[in-house]
Amino acid sequence: MAQQQDFFRIKHNNLRPDKGRILISEPFMQGIFFQRSVILLVEHTLKGAMGFVLNKQTDLLVNDFLPEIKKNPDIPIYLGGPVSTNHLFYIHTLGNDIIPDGMNVTDNLYCDGNFEALKSYMEEGGLVAGKVKFFMGYSGWSENQLREEIERDSWLVGHADIRDIMRDDGDSLWINAVNSLGNPYKTWKNYPKNPDLN
Repeated sequence: MAQQQDFFRIKHNNLRPDKGRILISEPFMQGIFFQRSVILLVEHTLKGAMGFVLNKQTDLLVNDFLPEIKKNPDIPIYLGGPVSTNHLFYIHTLGNDIIPDGMNVTDNLYCDGNFEALKSYMEEGGLVAGKVKFFMGYSGWSENQLREEIERDSWLVGHADIRDIMRDDGDSLWINAVNSLGNPYKTWKNYPKNPDLN
């Protein structure tokens, strides 16, 4: 039994969960929000952390809520996390010149900003695919909570690839994130989502 526990144990890569990095869930984590999830950290301080689940697309569209852009190509909304699920958040690569007041997360990636400017951009036919991603709710951790979850092997920290973050979703983003971790983690992709069914 000890050998089996060691086999599934995460070998930590000692990356800090800083703003702009991603959290990759361990392969057996359960739940609507966090099973095979990849989370972008948009804030991390001594008081806590905030991020968005990147790969849980809903059936909702931004177009359904903004009559001005109903004719635009469909813009999906993702489940960002279990906190403030009645609030719409977004990340983008448009920069503060197009969307003023955005919070810089990492190189060329921003969180939120002036929503009226974003609406105007969309109304004028500005491209959204690969440039803006919308979320209902966010994932949050109180002081030391994320560190404790990482120590319990719930998450592994990785580097963010902006192209993957903005383009991929579903299991493909989780698989790409696991691939980026290197050889020690490749077996994760073969684990069943529910180990009890194996």
